[in-house]
Amino acid sequence: MLTKSKLKYIQSLGHKKPRDEAGVFIAEGPKLLNELLETAPETVLEVFALKEWIDEHKKILTKNTVEVITEKELERISGLATPNNVVAIVKKMNTTGPVSAKGKVTLVLDTIQDPGNLGTIIRTADWFGVTQIVCSANCADLYNSKVVQATMGSIIRVKVFYEDIHKWLSQQQEVPIYAAMLEGEDMTSLKKVKEGIILIGNESRGISDELINLATVKVTISGKGSAESLNAAVATGILLSQLV
Repeated sequence: MLTKSKLKYIQSLGHKKPRDEAGVFIAEGPKLLNELLETAPETVLEVFALKEWIDEHKKILTKNTVEVITEKELERISGLATPNNVVAIVKKMNTTGPVSAKGKVTLVLDTIQDPGNLGTIIRTADWFGVTQIVCSANCADLYNSKVVQATMGSIIRVKVFYEDIHKWLSQQQEVPIYAAMLEGEDMTSLKKVKEGIILIGNESRGISDELINLATVKVTISGKGSAESLNAAVATGILLSQLV
């Protein structure tokens, strides 16, 4: 049974400030926990789960602090609408700089504020083999529970950095910057990118003017319908499919 202090502590990690102070985040659900325990078990500090789940995973839980909880307790510590078997306190990933764009494809996100979009972009990057993302300081927090869930485990494999992206982009000499915009070169006319930066803008305002001025190529996804624009995560997937 969880003590009141432990319950309160786990619940507090739903907020950014306590997560930052403790250097941890909450991970939920069998899929994400299985990936963490198989690929980065040292990051999983404490596991709180239903007895059935623990019994099924004894072999991979040998080095972790594990506590059996009830369904009622799971509901109280879960951030999901439908709690799913297991919650864990996990050490944040090591994403200290410096970050270089040389020799690889890097996604740069300008003020992506919807947690679901950020998580989906991370998952999409993982699918296409993009291993690093640079976010502006005002993007959604990587360790927001909605971001973590939307990554579906890709948070383990894709490094996410928070930078002053105008300053950072200005330092990436000789690396082309592809800015996703409503008006620009049709993406289908471009060659595959082996080294470059793909810049994605805010869900409603797009890329800020100061960043557009740094772009080497302005890229657009041609459409046939009447929608005003594409969802940022969807646009990212289409661009990566074409350019990477």
